[in-house]
Amino acid sequence: MQQAGHWIWALIAAGVIGAGSAAADCASDEEVARFVADYMDHRPTEALGQGGTMVDALCTQARLSDALAAHLGPVIGYKAGLTSTPAQERFGASAPVRGVLYRDMMLETGATLDVPWGAVPMVEADLVLEIGDSAVNSATTREEVMQNIASIRPFIELPDLAVDQSQPMTPETITAMGVGARHGVLGAAIPVEDAAAMTKALAEMQVQLRDGAGEVVLSAPGTSVLGHPAETILWLHAVGVTFKAGDLVSVGSFGPLVPPGSLKGGATVSYEGLPGSPEVSVLFGPSS
Repeated sequence: MQQAGHWIWALIAAGVIGAGSAAADCASDEEVARFVADYMDHRPTEALGQGGTMVDALCTQARLSDALAAHLGPVIGYKAGLTSTPAQERFGASAPVRGVLYRDMMLETGATLDVPWGAVPMVEADLVLEIGDSAVNSATTREEVMQNIASIRPFIELPDLAVDQSQPMTPETITAMGVGARHGVLGAAIPVEDAAAMTKALAEMQVQLRDGAGEVVLSAPGTSVLGHPAETILWLHAVGVTFKAGDLVSVGSFGPLVPPGSLKGGATVSYEGLPGSPEVSVLFGPSS
């Protein structure tokens, strides 16, 4: 997988970030080391990227991703955040933000995770698209995207907002800090055998998040993420990401982030309208 530290230079080379940004105001080595130490110890920390531009934030994210890979394993894909209206409204954003996924953050459905799993843990109803062919980089429509997706995987993202409540949470600081990557729970893969039918199903599906008692916490249509989950692929490529076969892409939350303490011991996300009406679940245990 493409390493995060190379990604910022790929963006510069692609012209997404101007040539002068090679000297972007990245966080210092000391600031990154402090963040990583707090992150690993689940301590609320100081926000990275305060007062900087999005160019600065992406530079900081690349440095942070290289540092976190020593703890979370190599980068295995990408994530988009703030892809739904509620998420953008919460953080004052007018566009999505982007980050990366790490190998060792991934758990399988049915896993039990102690709470808290981070400094400020949250729960998101999400979805992962697995890239099947690098030809997806030439896609211009949703169906063309889906023609190059190998499978869809139900996904509960378990992000960590990481920072002390006194710290600013803006699109720039969220980006600098990696868009909250901490854990995620993957459901069984659903092969994409008919791209046109799957494109339609993703638009028409209803995504529900239920708590450990089975009560519905949120319900949202597939269109609540950028109008269609495949739009996340188009957006990420437009801002400089080059995909290859095997990359995993988290499309973003279908509704607001939910604190785990309100979910009565667990969470299940279902996708009514996708083949087999799949689900993915996680249980929450007490902190050890």
